[in-house]
Amino acid sequence: MSRPVRIPADVDRPDRVLGPLTARQLTILGVTGLLLYALYGATRSVLPLPLFLLVAVPVGLAITVVALGRRDGVPLDRLLVAAVRQRCAPRRRVSAPEGIGPVPAWLAAESEEDDVAPTPLELPARGVDDGVNAGVVDLGDDGLAVIAACSTVNFSLRTPAEQEALVSSFARYLHSLTAPVQFLVRAERLDLAPQIAQLRDRARGLPHPALEAAALDHADYLAQLGQHADLLRRQVLLVLREPTRPAVVDSVSSTLGLLRRRSAAPAADGPARQAAEQRLVRRLNEAVELLTAAGIVVTALDAATATGVLAAACNPDTFLPPSAALAGAGDIVTAAPITDLYDDYEGR
Repeated sequence: MSRPVRIPADVDRPDRVLGPLTARQLTILGVTGLLLYALYGATRSVLPLPLFLLVAVPVGLAITVVALGRRDGVPLDRLLVAAVRQRCAPRRRVSAPEGIGPVPAWLAAESEEDDVAPTPLELPARGVDDGVNAGVVDLGDDGLAVIAACSTVNFSLRTPAEQEALVSSFARYLHSLTAPVQFLVRAERLDLAPQIAQLRDRARGLPHPALEAAALDHADYLAQLGQHADLLRRQVLLVLREPTRPAVVDSVSSTLGLLRRRSAAPAADGPARQAAEQRLVRRLNEAVELLTAAGIVVTALDAATATGVLAAACNPDTFLPPSAALAGAGDIVTAAPITDLYDDYEGR
């Protein structure tokens, strides 16, 4: 007789092996029990049982709480491992692909003994190269990825028939997926200074004084708004990823699967990388065609823009947001000659 089966919303939830316990939990509890039993066997001749239980019971309870407990949907044992790794990791990381150079003598004299030496920053992205139609992000052992910017659609202002058509168009794209995708909605600071300056400059050329006054008032309002509030703008990104080598089937325990993925593997050769890039281009073109029916414009990011997006994700609260127009650390920055500046001043 058939009966309905409840499927959890978390599809990545580990399988239960014995009752409500997973393989990871059974491993932690089993190893702890064996260690306590071995310790009791080694100390039973010199340590009374009540005294041993006085030490073993708190340890067993603590291990049980760590193995079975969860915090914000994450197991406590993984949080504990992450805390230990964060504690042992370097405190200060800097972006130095070419390596950290020696400190100048005049700066080393001002340093203190408590100063922490910086270490190079290691990111999942090894680099961003120019692909066929977009910038290709090299993720090392995790394959390649491309990033595309997506426009938004005002759903609430549409009629019910138009809303149904939009949902159908987006569902058509989801049904066509053959590999995972990521829709990332990120917020970044909005600087209205260029728009305000442009608005004030163009207000002087309006045909009527009332229009000029209205434009200047609107510019003052935008300037006041930026002084009393944190202006943010949202950007929707579509991320596509393709592996450069066949995926490894995870075992029952996620730990064993992680060890398999981290085992030494040869680097991806040229044909495998080219095949992954071709699959990314094909998937990107399919996304552009299918999402256009929903009124969503998908624009692939080139290498410079993709690099700026990755840099902004690592440091979102910087004074100068990284962009394609921002000079790199090794670029030579030149200024206009002084004579040109005087010519511009005299022309005004």
